[in-house]
Formats: sequence, structure tokens, C-alpha cells
Amino acid sequence: MTNFSFYNTSKNTKIRYLKNISKSKTYIVFLHGFMSDLEGKKPSSFLKLAKKNKVGFLALEYSGHGKSSGKFIDGNISKWSNQTKLLIKKIVKNNNFILVGSSMGAWISLNQFKHFKNQIKGFVGIGSAPEFLENLMWKKFPRKIKNEILKKKISYIKHGSYKYPIALQLIRDGKKNKVLNKKINSKIKVTMIHGSKDESVPVTYSRKVLKVFNNAKKKLIVIKNGDHSLSSPKNLKIIKKEIEQML
Repeated sequence: MTNFSFYNTSKNTKIRYLKNISKSKTYIVFLHGFMSDLEGKKPSSFLKLAKKNKVGFLALEYSGHGKSSGKFIDGNISKWSNQTKLLIKKIVKNNNFILVGSSMGAWISLNQFKHFKNQIKGFVGIGSAPEFLENLMWKKFPRKIKNEILKKKISYIKHGSYKYPIALQLIRDGKKNKVLNKKINSKIKVTMIHGSKDESVPVTYSRKVLKVFNNAKKKLIVIKNGDHSLSSPKNLKIIKKEIEQML
């Protein structure tokens, strides 16, 4: 059984997280994607990897996700990035860490560099989707949906078997969190891993992330026939190998 903990990041917000405390001075910090949680294969797989390598581990569910408190429609990139920052300060403290961001988690990862630039020793992106709210959602919405969001402040968008509640405040906040026009000068290892059959986020987004880093040792791995989640045992093995090389 996985032992989860909770942390109050504010008076009304309780964040569920998963950790492994180690004497090692290095941690793996995993950040999940949009409307995801810690029940999937990636968090448990990366936790086992951390224990195997005797390093620390942290993964959290942003407000409105999983078992964390709050409504999803009240959350946004700014809030979720801040919650991540607070948990890193509480659990990782002054230790070094490797960021592993899945989809939206890669966007939130990029937002951590302004706070922990000297502690981040590596970054692995999985189907990275920075700035997806504007570029992959808002700009592609038909006029009818845009008008509904502007008028009602929310619209429920169907994507596959899921319905996403997209709030106007979420879209507006996304525009305040542009990261692809910035430059990060950290001399670290940065690896982007993307599926060639990703129908949600084009591989170009991983390439855009790599361009943000000026002095990093950069690598792009495109997994043939891989989907957006890349959660099959074969794909997880590739991801874990890249994380281990950064430890």
C-alpha cells in the first residue's frame, strides 16, 4: 500500500503527496499532467526507481486533482506552480533534485527554475505541453465554445472519453505563464521524451522546450508509435534510464 501524506499549502488548500526521504542529497521530483493524479503507473514506477537508487522522491497532486482539496475549476498554472514550489521547499528543502514533468507537469517544471535554479540538476520532460492552454486549446476552439467561455466563464470540453471543465480564468492565467520565450542558462542535462503517435501534443513542443535551454546538455527521444502517456512498461523503462543517468 502506498503511503500518502497531506500538506496545507494555505488555509483552505490541502495537497496530497508521495515522498521517500533518503540520506542522499538528491531527489526525484515528479509532476503529473492536466487532470491527472498519483494513481497511475508513472508515480509508483519513479518511486521504486528512487528507492532502488537510494535517493529521495516527491510527487504531488495539485489542488482540484486526485485527493487534494479544492475545485479543479478554481485552479490554474500559477496556483499549481506555487503549490509545487511550497512542497519542494517542505520536502526537498536545500537538496538537489531532478525534475520529471509529464505533459502539463513539464510546464510547471519550467516555472520552478526561477525558484530553484541552483538546486535543479536535471530535467526530463514526458510529452511536454507548455503553453498548451492557449496554443492547443483556446486557439483551436470553435467560435461557439469561445463565446460560451467568455459569457459563462466556463465550458465543458469533450476530449475522448473525458470532459474537461475549461474556465476563463484558467485560460487567462495560462497567458500570464509564458515560458517558451524565456531562456534558462543552467548547465544541466535536459531530456525530452515524446511519442511519435502523440495525438494530444505535437513533438514540436518538446523541441520548443529544448530551445529554452542555452547551455544544457540536450537530448530529444522520439519513441516510435508512442502515445501521449508513454506509460507502457517498455516506454517507462526508457524514461527511467534517462532519469538514472542524471542521478
